Amino acid sequence: MKILITGNMGYIGPLVVNQLRSSRPDATLVGLDLGFFANCLTNSTILPECNIDIQYFHDVRNVTEEQLDGVDAIVHLAAISNDPMGNTFEEVTLQVNYQAGIDLAKKAKRKGAKSFVFASSCSMYGSADDAAKTEDSPLNPLTAYARSKVLSEKAYRDIADENFTVTCLRFSTACGMSPRLRLDLVLNDFVAAAISSGEITILSDGTPWRPLINVKDMARAIDWAIGRDAAVGGPCLSINVGSNDWNYQVKQLAEAVASVIPGLKVSINTDAMPDKRSYRVNFDLFKKLAPDHQPQCSLVEAISELRDGLQAMAFTDTQFRESKLIRLKVLNQLLADGLLGDDLRWR
Repeated sequence: MKILITGNMGYIGPLVVNQLRSSRPDATLVGLDLGFFANCLTNSTILPECNIDIQYFHDVRNVTEEQLDGVDAIVHLAAISNDPMGNTFEEVTLQVNYQAGIDLAKKAKRKGAKSFVFASSCSMYGSADDAAKTEDSPLNPLTAYARSKVLSEKAYRDIADENFTVTCLRFSTACGMSPRLRLDLVLNDFVAAAISSGEITILSDGTPWRPLINVKDMARAIDWAIGRDAAVGGPCLSINVGSNDWNYQVKQLAEAVASVIPGLKVSINTDAMPDKRSYRVNFDLFKKLAPDHQPQCSLVEAISELRDGLQAMAFTDTQFRESKLIRLKVLNQLLADGLLGDDLRWR
């Protein structure tokens, strides 16, 4: 089996490669990535791409059909990957997150691929009431990033068929340690603040809801989706990925970090404007269709792994939100250095 993983040199990609190398040892793994974050390594003993058979340093916006020769499955991770980046590069977000993915899926189908796995997001539910959102709930995307996921899922429905399954994994907010750690994610940010300063300051009132998932469990879900038969969920399946036990209010996440890291001070901005990005999510369908690939990591385990990983890095940077562990900062520096154009292509 030959599997192409786009965006493999990001936060999630190394965990996906590790999972597939373990579960499918005979598979040929191919990576495709522009390498913006290649040097953002965190406590990694080896270069993660050592587990890749073929690595293309290439823009997902113009994948060639030759690069898709013999590919059986696509794992499409490449994206402008969060709300601040999407808001800063809104037009490029549409190009990369939506148009490039649709073009890739069409090319892959023509070349004979059988499976396409799209890293979608629960953020498309946006502002929501207290009811946990199912796959049939109305979508309310509030950002360029979330809108790109909604547009993509709609277009993939027209491409999928019995011979080309598309699985849109609506992931919860990612968290956990990685060889290319990101700290622009809520739990990761809290643990980094705890380790570096001994204090977590919640900028909102702490009440917004977020579903979370460990990156290792994201990789397990992707492994399941690669092998999903069209009889299980249909040719094109959009599915919430996570666990009902992992719906948390932001203040609960801070409290959980405090339970693992003693002496931590937690402060909440009770005067903050309400954060409209609040939603709880129902994961019953994922539990039904993928019983053998359910999340295994606990919240305490995720926090402990982050703590241990950061401490192993001798992490003390209280200004980490200005560092290369924040993806938007990396892109802005590459732009300032004249290495990237405004379209986020290498010059």
